[in-house]
Amino acid sequence: MCAVTGEGCHMRAICVDDALPIMEDMTAMCRQLPQITSVTGFTRPREALEWLETHSVDIALLDIDMPDIDGLLLARKLKRKYPDAAVIFLSAFEQFAIQAIRQRASGYLLKPVSLEDLREEVEYACSNKKARPSKHIVVQTFGNFEIFVDGETLSFRRVKSKELLAYLIDRNGSGVTRSDIFAALWGDSIYDRSRQKYLDVIIRTLRDTLKNAGIEEILEIKSGLLRIRPELLDCDLYHFLKNEPNAVNAYRGEYMQAYEWAMFEEAFLDSFKLEHG
Repeated sequence: MCAVTGEGCHMRAICVDDALPIMEDMTAMCRQLPQITSVTGFTRPREALEWLETHSVDIALLDIDMPDIDGLLLARKLKRKYPDAAVIFLSAFEQFAIQAIRQRASGYLLKPVSLEDLREEVEYACSNKKARPSKHIVVQTFGNFEIFVDGETLSFRRVKSKELLAYLIDRNGSGVTRSDIFAALWGDSIYDRSRQKYLDVIIRTLRDTLKNAGIEEILEIKSGLLRIRPELLDCDLYHFLKNEPNAVNAYRGEYMQAYEWAMFEEAFLDSFKLEHG
């Protein structure tokens, strides 16, 4: 993981708050933190969106209650462009916390924000900026789903092939049928002949991707069932389910954010952490 000292983690930040004094205070505090190498402030969300068209960002501090474009909508737009960016919501009202959690925010700070509170949230966001893993096959399910092979991010020719692998990893070694897969990945769509053929293409593409990466052994297809072999993966989810402290502490309510079917497992993980954390 990225260290939380100024030497080990470098983050570009934006702060968006329609109250100019608060925006200026937040940007001033950001400049005191060694992890933040640059910070740009805005009082108008539309100006922030225009700026993001040509600038990347690692962390965003967003007021929730703003006219025209509120912080929740701004966060959704930002995440579409920079899905790995951490979002910390700012608000004077506790009732917005539930909405922030549903947005899978990295943090939520009540105004007035202290430097120590901000430092804690930034350090958490920085700790989640993972260095390239050193183990052979490493799977990240907390936050966005990624798989690393010898430290390199595995690329997929088809988005649905990546989602299929994520779903199989979520099933933790249980065998699933093609109809199970279709129901998870395509919801209420009718599983007709043409869609069966399309699913076959997705499965074949996934197998080719794994074969090209030299890790085809992680996928098993037998008697019409597909399953992943969990024993071959170094996966944060599997460590969490074993109640390993580092994995439990690393989970902050964000699980495979891109996939709707993952919300059910996320609810279980939330409950598990409350009970065992």
